[in-house]
Amino acid sequence: MSSESMIAFFLFAVVAAATPGPSNVMVMSAGARAGLVGGLPCLAGVVAGMALLMGVAGLGLGRVLQAWPAALTALKWGGSLLLLWLAWQVASAPPLAEARGGAPIGFWRALAFQWINPKSWIVGVSAAGTFGAAGDSSALERALALAAVFALAAAPSCAIWLAFGAALQRWLHDARRARFFNVAMGIALAASVVLVVR
Repeated sequence: MSSESMIAFFLFAVVAAATPGPSNVMVMSAGARAGLVGGLPCLAGVVAGMALLMGVAGLGLGRVLQAWPAALTALKWGGSLLLLWLAWQVASAPPLAEARGGAPIGFWRALAFQWINPKSWIVGVSAAGTFGAAGDSSALERALALAAVFALAAAPSCAIWLAFGAALQRWLHDARRARFFNVAMGIALAASVVLVVR
């Protein structure tokens, strides 16, 4: 990738990672549940999972999905249905004080979550098609560059969501406010799915 393409992709990645979506709702919930430090594994899993997906899309999966729109549509709708189910689970979850086993989603589950997140797939396929085009470097070098630049952009962008969730932690010890937060997060997750599939 040229330096101009790298800068353009970095800006694309910042916007893609910072805008509302299922992963950011998950990271914010991890911050609210476990605080800034306790939510770091979830944040790291989101960043690593998305960077890995970005690299795989850059290696050629993105082009395959662009060539077969039905496969991307199936991924998008299948992932969206699963995310709507997760939105219901979040909205109906008990408040933090009543929850048993209240640990937030950790590194591996957050990493795996990227592979069912329709927003991640759309971002990955779009980036691979736009920024992973042939150049002087090999496909592997371009894929690694996409993954590394995305991780550099996503870490601070998603950390903002973690910090916001952590700032709410004390406020959420009231059961009524915690229930309201859970419902709001469930609605936000469902709304992010609507934005992805429209």
